[in-house]
Parts: sequence; C-alpha cells; structure tokens
Amino acid sequence: MLPAERKRTIVQLVTEQDGCSVATLADELNFSKATIRRDLQDLETEGRIERSHGGAVPVSSVGHERSYDQREVDRLAAKQAIAGRASEEVRDGHVVCFDAGTTTTEVARAAPDSGYIGVTNMPELALELADSEVDVKMTGGTMRPRSHALVGPAAESFLDQRHFDLLFLGTNGVTADTGLTTPDEDEAAVKRRMVANATRVVLVADSSKFGERSFVSVADPTEIDLFVTDVPLPGELADAFAETDVVVTGAD
Repeated sequence: MLPAERKRTIVQLVTEQDGCSVATLADELNFSKATIRRDLQDLETEGRIERSHGGAVPVSSVGHERSYDQREVDRLAAKQAIAGRASEEVRDGHVVCFDAGTTTTEVARAAPDSGYIGVTNMPELALELADSEVDVKMTGGTMRPRSHALVGPAAESFLDQRHFDLLFLGTNGVTADTGLTTPDEDEAAVKRRMVANATRVVLVADSSKFGERSFVSVADPTEIDLFVTDVPLPGELADAFAETDVVVTGAD
C-alpha cells in the first residue's frame, strides 16, 4: 500500500469509527505504530484529522472546514442516494451548473452521459463529466486547496456572463435563521453568482449539514427550488423550507 493510499484509508477509518487508536490503525493496516504516528502527524498538519491521546478523531465541523479528501469518504452512501434522485432533474438541452463539492461530484457521476452542457468550478468534477459525451465548461479561477473549488475574480466574471437552466448547489451548513453558509468568503461569492444566474436551484446536502452554521451566508431557503436530502427536515428547518419542494431519499 502506497503512503497516499494508506493515509486516505486512515482518514476513512477515523471518520467512519468516529476516532481510532494508533494500535487499532496499525492492526487494521498492518503497519508499525511508528509509521501510523508519522501518518497521523502529517494528516493533522494537512487538516484531515485531529490528534487525540493515543490516536486520532475526525476534524470538528464547528468553526473548521474539513478537507476535500476527508469529506469525500464521509457519508458516501447517503450522498450517492441523494445524487441518484437529484440527477433525474437533468433534461436534454439543459445548461447545468455543478457547484464544487463531494455531493455535487456524486451528482455528476449519476447524471446522464450526454444531452446537456455541464459547467463547474471544480477540476475533479469536470473530469467526471468529461468521461461522458457532455460538453464541459470550467469557470477558471484560483483553486482553494481545502475544497478544490475555483474561486476569485476570473470565476466570478465567468459566472456573471452565463445563465443556467439548472444548478446543483452544495453547502457546508444549513439552519432556519441563517440559511446556507460556507466557511470561505471567496467561495461564497462564487456560489451566490451561481444562484443568481440559475433558473432552477437544487440543493443537495445530507443531514450532517442540518443545524450547522458556517462563517459566510450564501443563500436563503426561499432561493431554493428543490432540496434533495437523506432524512426529513426537522422542526424549524422544515418550516424555513416550507415553500421549497423537499425530496427525502435514503441509502438502502
């Protein structure tokens, strides 16, 4: 197992088990405790896990933006179920914008292989679309290492001059009072332009985002046309999205 693959597996195990000891990781991966400790130190420096006494725990989602690599393996079955339903919204001839994110990437994987134009601000997502016969456009801009999203003046200028039939939008958190939020101001600016220039906005977010509040506001619930998620919305959140079509889907 190569070091990069080993570290990816460590992040996955720590996330799925809500924390692991060095001894457990060493046994699972069949590497020495010294190797695992070095990996944990590297992963903490990269912001992908947090060290604890004798092991590691997932990075806290409150006030901290987890890395793309960590989010990619988290709640994957729920994201794939959401993506399967959300992708049904794509129609022939549509111009479809895909926001950067792990759930929106799953939507791109589940979407039809042809018949529409795909636009995104995320290189990995563009590559997923490029594997099919979809005509792919990228915003340009500067890539944020944490989220792999392209942001900045170039991305904003591109979006200001485009219009979309459909937008698949992700979020770091969603609450009844603050709506959709994200940790980074530049990424929020890009998301706002996507929302402003889309005829129909589909929010794709699993229940781990419910009640989470991040640094910058992106959109109000009233700006969302369809919310595809994995469990029914609780109380106040359901009230906030009362005017929105909400579809609940789940992983079997």
